[in-house]
Amino acid sequence: MSERQRANHRHSTDVLTVEGLSVSTADLALVSDVSFGIAPGERVGLIGESGSGKSLTALALVGLLPEGVRATGSVRLDKVGHELVGASERRMADVRGAAMTMVFQEPMTALNPVMRVGDQVAEVMLLHGTRPDRRAARAAAVELLERVRLPEPARAARAYPHQLSGGQRQRVMIAIALANDPAVLLCDEPTTALDVTVQAQVLELILAGVAERSSALLFITHDLAVVATVCERVLVMYGGRVVEAGSVQEVFTRPRHPYTRGLLETSDLAELTDGGRLRTIAGTVPAAGRFPAGCVFRNRCPKATAQCEQLPAWTEHDGGGYACWHPEGAA
Repeated sequence: MSERQRANHRHSTDVLTVEGLSVSTADLALVSDVSFGIAPGERVGLIGESGSGKSLTALALVGLLPEGVRATGSVRLDKVGHELVGASERRMADVRGAAMTMVFQEPMTALNPVMRVGDQVAEVMLLHGTRPDRRAARAAAVELLERVRLPEPARAARAYPHQLSGGQRQRVMIAIALANDPAVLLCDEPTTALDVTVQAQVLELILAGVAERSSALLFITHDLAVVATVCERVLVMYGGRVVEAGSVQEVFTRPRHPYTRGLLETSDLAELTDGGRLRTIAGTVPAAGRFPAGCVFRNRCPKATAQCEQLPAWTEHDGGGYACWHPEGAA
């Protein structure tokens, strides 16, 4: 087991185990050497700016990468018991919607616009055989819509997606994702388009759903305040690499990587860092696959030196770790 794997808190009891996951096109490396594990009931955040590789990582886990983009490495789901990287589409279809499910950012594009939402919830149960027939699945769908607090669930079940609000559509997506009691729930920016009040309600539903099922949660977002509320552990991603990992408390109050500190200083959590001043991270995120060699953050880092032209080793730190030649707090 590598230093990176140990630092990212992997255990033999993990329900999801990711080792050396990389995503690339024919000529571009998009995600490189991502390794982590999540235990049943554990809530892990994956954070970073847009273009850092977060969503590509999630799509690789469920086998939904765009055409021409391929994954290598290993993704194993304890509930399934076989390798998912390179698995056939038929096998991945059996995994998606049952053992591992995903809530996307924009439900209007994820839901079928010409199918009633109740039927869409029922369909996922019928596809995976968790209800004996359509009548039972439709009844279970109404119950699920009630549990995600859709008003008048029986009536809502007969509605089409366009007849519901954005927050209501996201509740439908959560019902679909939880319908078959998944071992792992992936959430990719599920509250970005929602107002603050609805966002809080949706987060509460997600937390209640995974707690009730002891599902592992991977929550992908750029909103550090949401991670502080929802997650126990966090992975910080930049340039397609995990640059820091650890407990939310440790990483958010004592960041070691300059990129993590930059994220904190530009977020609503700025008061956790020295001075509490909102700042900006110099420069811009390079295009996918165009990050510098060596430390992927070196072209934006105020501490960069010639040494940063080499890829930094992973250093264990307080149950987590970081990859940096000049970590914060070092002598």
